[in-house]
Amino acid sequence: MLRRLALFPLAGALLFPRLHLPLHIFEPRYRAMVGDVLARDRRIGLIQPRDEAQPPALFGIGCVGRIVDVEAIPDGRYNILLAGEARFRVRQELSVTTPFRQAEVELLATDGVEAETLAPAQRAALEIESRRFADALGYAVDWQSVARLDDEALVNGIAQVAPFDIAAKQALLEAPGLADRMDLILQLMQFYRRSEEDGGATLQ
Repeated sequence: MLRRLALFPLAGALLFPRLHLPLHIFEPRYRAMVGDVLARDRRIGLIQPRDEAQPPALFGIGCVGRIVDVEAIPDGRYNILLAGEARFRVRQELSVTTPFRQAEVELLATDGVEAETLAPAQRAALEIESRRFADALGYAVDWQSVARLDDEALVNGIAQVAPFDIAAKQALLEAPGLADRMDLILQLMQFYRRSEEDGGATLQ
């Protein structure tokens, strides 16, 4: 379950198993990272920084992303598409000469190969609150497409795109199961929506 990973610290960005995330890579150190992993196993560790120090401290849990599509731009930049494979826990950061950070990580055994599901009442509650949340923020949503998503894609997709702060995003990533993540999403959406309606502070 242990493996060596190139780390890509990116605030506010989450990846989950069986979901995808497009990224534009422009910093020289991360262009070097992409070139390196493309020559090996095409896998990087997406992880959030804890602070704005240089280099930043990192949260302990991230997600392995496999590069499934890549566009190499002539000036050295890349557009890549990551497919989430499994969450990981950082065991130790390695001393390396590469411009990008690397670590020994442990894949989380709780990330199975099959998608998790919700109870019908849980799914209904999430869809109702999602509509209220989208209305409060003025988002236009294709609800017919949302209804076709499976439970895991819906919950984790909301976690990826909702405008929550870094700490809230990390809590969603670290939630042990789909029902736990859904409960936290409901709490966050309700808090955010009520703050918007009351003209108070938001989570951003």
